[in-house]
Amino acid sequence: MQHLANERTFLAWVRTGIALVGIGFLAAGFGFSSSLYDQIAHIAAIITGVTSLVSGILIILTSASSYHRKRKQINQQTFQATTHLIQFLTITILVIGLALAVLLYVLLFPSE
Repeated sequence: MQHLANERTFLAWVRTGIALVGIGFLAAGFGFSSSLYDQIAHIAAIITGVTSLVSGILIILTSASSYHRKRKQINQQTFQATTHLIQFLTITILVIGLALAVLLYVLLFPSE
């Protein structure tokens, strides 16, 4: 039963990583493809895109490592919960959210 929960958790993290990678491509595409953005919006789009892309890849790699570590701990009956992946994701989402907020602000209130 614990192994099934471990696998579901791993797959949930993989879905999260894939979503972040998708957001990264979308945001970076906005930053590169439009000449209507001014400098701040372009930088915010690039920061959001790169941060999302790198974070998504790191989340997938970290979740795979965490899955194998937990699998071994479950088999040895020495399981210890960790919060490193959750803390990393929280900081990542904050950075992406701030970059998107700057991007939205610049788009809604363009400087003349």
